[in-house]
Amino acid sequence: MWLSALTPEQREALYGLAHNVVVSDGILDPNEEGMMDEFRREMDLNPAIEGEYLELEGIDSTFGTRKARIIALLNLLRLSYADGAFEIEEECLLKEISRAFGVADAEFLLLDNWVKRLVTLEEEARDFIGG
Repeated sequence: MWLSALTPEQREALYGLAHNVVVSDGILDPNEEGMMDEFRREMDLNPAIEGEYLELEGIDSTFGTRKARIIALLNLLRLSYADGAFEIEEECLLKEISRAFGVADAEFLLLDNWVKRLVTLEEEARDFIGG
């Protein structure tokens, strides 16, 4: 969502953060792999790119604007729900990223709530179209 608004540097960094999220609980779910593929396509990254761990130190300077930070958080939250469960490891990592971005806990909860509602609507749409 809105990934095309990110700079090339931010896109690569987001892909690294996404890798951090999907491996944080120790399980790589096929739905998470599918969403990583979606990220690659939407961000126009090389299809052969491999996810690699990204250090969080300095991530706030890579995502230097509020817009870029919120886009990153919304997409990472959505990714964390791809396997149907928001694991504690994923939540802790996302809160750490959120703090690095200077996003207050209350706002993080609002973003999380919005993503939960989005995921529910996406599931309803899939049911409508029989998928």
